Amino acid sequence: MSTNKISNPKTEVPTGVELNDKDYATCLLTSLKDMEKNYVIAMSEASNESLYEKYEEAFLEISALQRKTYEIMFKKGWYCLEKAQQQKITEKLNTLSKEYADLDLSN
Repeated sequence: MSTNKISNPKTEVPTGVELNDKDYATCLLTSLKDMEKNYVIAMSEASNESLYEKYEEAFLEISALQRKTYEIMFKKGWYCLEKAQQQKITEKLNTLSKEYADLDLSN
């Protein structure tokens, strides 16, 4: 295992053309992420407070399901993270700090 990877031991699943638990979980996670994005758009375009609140309620439920799905996949070793080198983190921080400073917040 690479020292740059953060993961748990992988739960093995059957291989072949038939879908397995990892395939279903990956599909579910992708769908929930897409739904989250779409609800954010819907909330920003809601025509009134009541509609916004309905969208927000659904968004929060979907967000919680997405997080649970991610946690299950990470626990089973089906979702890996990669450690970022400190230099890359510092570079990104500097870039974002400069972009923020360049914003004219007085308007």
